[in-house]
Amino acid sequence: MVYVIATVLVSRSIINKHPESGHKKPKPLHFLLPAGIAAVLHAASLSEDFWNRQGMNFSFMSSASLVVLLIVVIVFTTALGKPVEKLGIVIFPLAALIQTCKLSLPQQMHIIRETSVGMDIHILSSILAYSILNIAAIQAVLLAFQDRQLHHHRSNPFISSFPPLQTMESLLFQMIGAGLLLLTISLASGLLFVQDLFAQHLAHKTVLSMFAWILFLVLLIGRMVFGWRGQTAIRWTLGGFISLMLAYFGSKMVLEIILHKTWTF
Repeated sequence: MVYVIATVLVSRSIINKHPESGHKKPKPLHFLLPAGIAAVLHAASLSEDFWNRQGMNFSFMSSASLVVLLIVVIVFTTALGKPVEKLGIVIFPLAALIQTCKLSLPQQMHIIRETSVGMDIHILSSILAYSILNIAAIQAVLLAFQDRQLHHHRSNPFISSFPPLQTMESLLFQMIGAGLLLLTISLASGLLFVQDLFAQHLAHKTVLSMFAWILFLVLLIGRMVFGWRGQTAIRWTLGGFISLMLAYFGSKMVLEIILHKTWTF
């Protein structure tokens, strides 16, 4: 419910940004505060299920809930200094939907009882990489919408509330750079404890993750060497994210929900 309130307030801030409106745009904290409260409640609810006496529960819905919580936290903290608060219009409803599904749908437990330093680094970097690159994908979609509207000389309250196109692109590549670094750490640390990709049901996840890593790396090189931007950057970003999404949640959904198996470490 609090996520819904945050969504409504972000939507109002977009309307109030329109030049014809007599209202002033509220400061980010004014409409992000409900998101912060929702994140605290979200974390409290998740802690009872994710961390328990048996170990860490990495079931499909628990993992999705943890990822979307991190996304909310990242957007909330980043929006205090950079113009990324408009991402909340997509992220906050998504967080509400995932939490609703997690609380109402039955799920198969996937408990990890024993961990090591290498595994902890792998798990943390994997979740953070996915979260940041998820935000980058949403940023790319908004950038595509902004670019298309500007090329057709159209304007509306949503577009008018965006930062300049150059700023949006700069933020996108900052997110991709941070996400790629974390994804590199994730892949490198994963090599420490993977013994048999096929026996541990990690082959598809590893291959798709490496493919996503290559796509994001080529995108950053293309940006630095050839000055890639606009639709080219958007397509490569979304391609990399789709590959990463299939690696993390596509494989996990097939294993747990369809085949009733789990990854093993």
